[in-house]
Amino acid sequence: MQASLLDFIPSEAHSMIKAILANDNLVVKVKNERKTKHGDYRQLSNGKHQITINSNLNTYRFLITLIHEIAHFEAYKKFGRFIKPHGIEWKQTFQHLMLPFLRPEIFPLELLPLLANHFKNPKASSDTDANLALALKQFNETNDKTYIFEVPCGKAFKLYNGRVFKQGKQRRKRFECVEVKTGKLYLFNPNAEVELLEQ
Repeated sequence: MQASLLDFIPSEAHSMIKAILANDNLVVKVKNERKTKHGDYRQLSNGKHQITINSNLNTYRFLITLIHEIAHFEAYKKFGRFIKPHGIEWKQTFQHLMLPFLRPEIFPLELLPLLANHFKNPKASSDTDANLALALKQFNETNDKTYIFEVPCGKAFKLYNGRVFKQGKQRRKRFECVEVKTGKLYLFNPNAEVELLEQ
């Protein structure tokens, strides 16, 4: 295990993470930010297993992502390779691994009820749980990004990849946004981070 990995998680979780990662077949690497994912898990051709996690995550999101990816490894070991990536075996493994960490010594009190609710039925990404994702984002370093739900209707905004959209109406949860260049309609989660454009 890389010693620097512990720099990214709350200190109260160090001993538990060391115990979980005491496995020679598992390699954990911290990577530069990837826009499309927080982390991933895969089996390598040499028989070892690798987890990668983005370095730009705040300590709480980093810990959740680390446990999420470890759950893939543990579910693979226990149930084999023919299970669904985020199926019932993974969900149960994730819940089992995460439960000991859901304590006020590790997570802020305001996050604990949201985490408890999320882990009743964990999703493939904590970003799909808008309440939890927004609560976690308050611990990020400040930036000039705006959330989709803060963009006024009709206002233009830009994504990290340069694509420009115009804000539309809200459906039940997500927002309809039209790509300016193509006129195509897309749905955005309310907690997606965008850059507001001056008009």
